[in-house]
Amino acid sequence: MGLFSTSSDVAVSLGTVNTSIFMQGAIALSEPSIVAFNTTRGHIEAVGSEAHEMLGRTPGNITPVRPMKHGVIADFDAVEKMLAHFVHKVRRRTFPRARLVIGVPPASTAVERRAVKDSASRIKASEICLVDEPMAAAIGAGLPVTEPTGNMIIDVGGGTTDIAVVSLGGVVYGRSLRVAGGEMDEAIIQHVKREHGLLIGESTADKIKCEIGSAEPLEKPLRMQIKGRHLSQGLPRTVTVTDAEIREALSEPIKAIVKAVREALECVPPELSADIYDRGVVLTGGVALLRKFDRHLAKQTGLRVILAERPLDTVVLGAGHLLCDRELLNRVTVA
Repeated sequence: MGLFSTSSDVAVSLGTVNTSIFMQGAIALSEPSIVAFNTTRGHIEAVGSEAHEMLGRTPGNITPVRPMKHGVIADFDAVEKMLAHFVHKVRRRTFPRARLVIGVPPASTAVERRAVKDSASRIKASEICLVDEPMAAAIGAGLPVTEPTGNMIIDVGGGTTDIAVVSLGGVVYGRSLRVAGGEMDEAIIQHVKREHGLLIGESTADKIKCEIGSAEPLEKPLRMQIKGRHLSQGLPRTVTVTDAEIREALSEPIKAIVKAVREALECVPPELSADIYDRGVVLTGGVALLRKFDRHLAKQTGLRVILAERPLDTVVLGAGHLLCDRELLNRVTVA
C-alpha cells in the first residue's frame, strides 16, 4: 500500500439523501443533501442540516432543493454550491490544494461525472478521482475486491438500489434500480392518505419507516401516533398506524428490490455465481437497517445475507480508504 494521504485530502460520498465527508482518518461530516435558495435575493439561505429543518416550513421566497435525485445529479449548480460548502466546513483552516476522492452513482453519465469534477475543481482540488459507489461500498465493507473471487454488494440508499458484483478490482456486473428509501417513503405517504385520509410529509414518512417499518412480521407488534392534515376537514389530526399496515405499504418497493437481486444473480458468470453462493452477499445503505430486511432478502434469494458493520457509512469509508492506497485507487478510478 502506498500511503499518500495528507491532512487536507478529502473523500466524499454524494448521496441522494445524505452527503458524507471523510478526512484525517474519520468521517468529518454527514448532512442531508439539501440546499435552500432564497429566490428573492438570489443567494443560498442554508445548506445541509439547516436546510433540512426548513422542509415543509419555508415561506414562498425560500425553495429547498435536493440536487441529487435517484442517484444522479438533478441540479448542477446546487451540487457545486453544496459540495463547496461542505468541504469548506470541514477544512476550517487554510490547507494546501487537496486531493479529492468522490463516490459517484454508477448510473451517472459522462456529462454528469464531468460536472462533478468541474464542481470539485472550483474548490481548488489538486487531484480529483471518481469511483463508482458500489466499489467504494465494497471496499468500505471490507470485501477482498482485488482477489479473483466474486463479491456481491447490495447498497439500498435513499435514491437508488445499487447491485454490483466486484472481482479483480473491477465491477463485473452493476445495476442501479430507482427504487429505494425514497420510494418507500412515498409508499407510506400514499398509504396514510388512502387509508386514513391524512396528508403527511416526507420527514414524517421517513420517521414511520424507521420506527415501525419492517420487511417481515415482528414478534412484538408496534404502533405509532402520527400527525398530519386531514384531507376533507383541512385540520390537523392525529391517527395511529401499525407495523402490519406499514409492512403492507412497503411490500411493493421491497418486491422490486428482491426481483432486481434475483435478476442480477442470473446475469453473473457461473464461476463468480458459485463464489457468491459460498460467500453470501453484503447488504448496506440506510434501508439495510429496516427491520428483518436482511432476513427477508435471504429467504427470497436462498443466499446468506451479511449486514455491513456500518451500513450508513460504507461508501464514504471505502472512499476514505482509497486516500491511503494509491495502487488500489488507480485500479478503481472511473474518471
